[in-house]
Amino acid sequence: MRRITGKTKDETLIELQSATESQTGDGPAVLTAFRINLHSDENGGVSSLSERATLPGHAETAKLQPNKDTVFFRDGVRRIDYVLSYVDDKDGEKKQERRREFEANLEKQGLELETEDKSDSKDQKTYFLKIHAPWEVLATYADVLKIKVPFHLSDIPHGHDVPLEWLSHPFRLPDPIMRPKPDYFTYPFDKNKTDFFLINDKDTFFPPSTRNRIVFYILARCPYYKEGRKERDKTGIKRLLSNGTYTAAFPLHDCPYWKRARNAECESERYNLYKHWARFLCFYKEQPLNLIRKYYGEKIGIYFAWLGFYTEMLFFAAVMGVICFTYGVLSYDDNRSSKEICDPDIGGSIVMCPLCDKKCPFWKLNSTCLSSWQSHLFDNEGTVFFAIFMGIWVTLFLEFWKRRQARLEYEWDLVDFEEEQQQLQIRPEFEIRCTKKRLNKITQEMEPYLPITSKCARFCLSSATVIFWISLIVACIIGVIAYRLAVHAAFASIIKDPMRKIQVVGRFITPQLATSVTASCINFVIIMILNFFYERVAVWITDMEIPKTHLEYENRLTMKMFLFQFVNYYSSCFYVAFFKGKFVGYPGDYSYMFGKWSKLRNEECDPGGCLIELTTQLVIVMAGKQLWGNIQEALLPLMRNWWSNRKGRHHPENHSSRWEQDHGLLNFSQLGLFYEYLEMVIQFGFITLFVASFPLAPLLALCNNILEIRVDSWKFTTQFRRPVASKARNIGAWQEILNAVAILSVVTNAFIMAFTSDMIPRMVFLYAYGKDASMRGYVNNSLSIYNISQIPNDNMPEEGGNWFDNTTSTCRYRDYRYPPGHAREYTHTMQFWHILAAKMAFIIIMEHVVFVVKFFVAWMIPDVPSVVKARFKRERYLIQEYLHNYEVEKVKIQMSASFMTEQPSEVSSMTDKHEVLSECLEPPS
Repeated sequence: MRRITGKTKDETLIELQSATESQTGDGPAVLTAFRINLHSDENGGVSSLSERATLPGHAETAKLQPNKDTVFFRDGVRRIDYVLSYVDDKDGEKKQERRREFEANLEKQGLELETEDKSDSKDQKTYFLKIHAPWEVLATYADVLKIKVPFHLSDIPHGHDVPLEWLSHPFRLPDPIMRPKPDYFTYPFDKNKTDFFLINDKDTFFPPSTRNRIVFYILARCPYYKEGRKERDKTGIKRLLSNGTYTAAFPLHDCPYWKRARNAECESERYNLYKHWARFLCFYKEQPLNLIRKYYGEKIGIYFAWLGFYTEMLFFAAVMGVICFTYGVLSYDDNRSSKEICDPDIGGSIVMCPLCDKKCPFWKLNSTCLSSWQSHLFDNEGTVFFAIFMGIWVTLFLEFWKRRQARLEYEWDLVDFEEEQQQLQIRPEFEIRCTKKRLNKITQEMEPYLPITSKCARFCLSSATVIFWISLIVACIIGVIAYRLAVHAAFASIIKDPMRKIQVVGRFITPQLATSVTASCINFVIIMILNFFYERVAVWITDMEIPKTHLEYENRLTMKMFLFQFVNYYSSCFYVAFFKGKFVGYPGDYSYMFGKWSKLRNEECDPGGCLIELTTQLVIVMAGKQLWGNIQEALLPLMRNWWSNRKGRHHPENHSSRWEQDHGLLNFSQLGLFYEYLEMVIQFGFITLFVASFPLAPLLALCNNILEIRVDSWKFTTQFRRPVASKARNIGAWQEILNAVAILSVVTNAFIMAFTSDMIPRMVFLYAYGKDASMRGYVNNSLSIYNISQIPNDNMPEEGGNWFDNTTSTCRYRDYRYPPGHAREYTHTMQFWHILAAKMAFIIIMEHVVFVVKFFVAWMIPDVPSVVKARFKRERYLIQEYLHNYEVEKVKIQMSASFMTEQPSEVSSMTDKHEVLSECLEPPS
């Protein structure tokens, strides 16, 4: 079937020709031609769907259609709004009965259906049911869902001159891509006021994204029980998909992603998205957010707007982090502490106490030379400034995002959406499982509800389950800590023993570093395993609670899942930052994890500090998560589809239909965006909560996010079926989570600088105990002395310490305690209390400074830009004016019609009515 379209000023001609040759020998070719005159309006659009003719004989002509890559029914006129697929199997009779009832009820709803036989499918097994929503159905449900539609072209300018705008030209996309449609004033659709809206063509008035949203709304609530029976659980396409009645349900992409659609009536938006957005070579270009919103819906559009803005803001944090790291590199030679540790006459003459019981020998301080230099790269004076900067950066990011979000809410008609969503879009699962009803005081209608007793019982069970799984995480972390303690002793006994033939390795790797690296790798593996279970547990718990609306469902799932992930990912970092090396004791009285019987002595930090170990932990977990996430998102789908797409890559539309091509793609689940947000928020936690230990974390996040945007866009455009267009006015519960993480990050970074870093002890020594205002003698000052003869036999090395020829009777350890022979031997010195007081003062000062700046910045930057407020008020005013003029002129028309003595023709009356209404809808002066 060939569809030839030609348009003139007065009519549109559509000619379809199909020819078949008789196989009997004397049968001539049969030529069937259809000519349809569609009167176009002044804008060149078709006036209504009812004026289009339904083409007869489509069943005969469909098999001869050379191009199967179409989004229309066989008649070439009615658009496919949704596709269901199914196969015959052993349980065919039950499923066939369900499908028969379901499809009959769909037709009662007004939907039009068309089935593709399995003999026409590529696998010869799958049936495809194509669904079309005619104008009456679309208008009815657009009224029910209060979908906003255009009624007048906007006269409010949106563009504004930007200084040095020419500098941004290389990063900009063509204007038709950035603004795929004109800007209109919109108003919730009212079926009784169709002449109020700009309906030039009823076929194209509702865009495909709105059409598939309406059809999915019907599918989700359509029953499949027999007439006269009320089986509430037999409702909705989700049930039919879960029990195997249908194998898939999805709206169609409008064209292949690598070429435009052959049909001129197809928008080819998927191709534009792939060309200008999904290719990695476009990584430096802006995102076509309006086109994303038009094709995928506001919910996905908001996600990519947030991800793009987050990536833009990361650029400034990354630049500052690189500057801080560069300062650490440039001040490398000025690091007095590391020089003393590496000096053979200072660090080489200091004998350190054993790091573990029995197996660990005494060791020389200069063996940690390289580790101390590494620590200086991240633990220097610039780190304090960077920690304060990141506290302010977080506030700027959140406040400026609120402004960007407010602008999108206005431009995308989402200002009043949340309340409508809460009231109208009740989850089908809630309607099915809640059999009791009560009167809604707002709508004055009976609606299902969950009794308070059932709600409390479900809440208690949910809370107990969450506590149990969090306890499991803590148990795993304790297991990793026990591993650290046990393996640390083994590494210390091997690496520090100069009699072993691994001295080369020992020079570069300390027992602490070796333990930290292996434990971090094991911890990462455990995190990935636990995540597999947490996803399913969180979904099960949330389903059990039966939330009322989709928004409530997502918010509850978000809070549970983030709580699981927070404990899972950050527990090990919290241990290294705030617990390791803080409860060690001293050689005569060491502290043990489970008591002295366990022989698991608590870990000590390197003489250079624990910060380098926190950096190691952060890098391994953060980089490993990002690498694994990219592998899952990009490589696995690519490998899955490589073989199937290899043969038919160039012209698959010649071999399979549009619905078959989309059927072979991955399904985008309702929680697809949830995992994308979760991944980014976990990353946000890494670069804010522990950024003081690794200033290059924002740079890693920036590089990952540049790739993430293109990987996600590539997935959406090429690997996934087209998702149902969903609305959302903001990022939901993630906004509150980001705010909480931002506040917590100020506290964690202050404690890291005070207790994990060696910055405060160095500052106290420099200004209170040092000579000549220099750091000379700091290393010796930071190490306490212990008499080797007083070490208990349980702590004494098995080799007895003979390797250093008994040249000293004392060993050193990291602490501030009085030496042996002192009246208060082995108790904390006054310097210890001075340092502790300085640490607490630093925490209080840093928190107050950052919080004051945060609240001041938040107060200075309004959540909604003044320009958006003015435009919103202007639009509301004009809407009221237009509605008032419309109603007044409508009353005038009705009153004048009652006094008319001569009935005008139907055509002329409709023309007069449209002329009067078009005059009344002119902008007020």
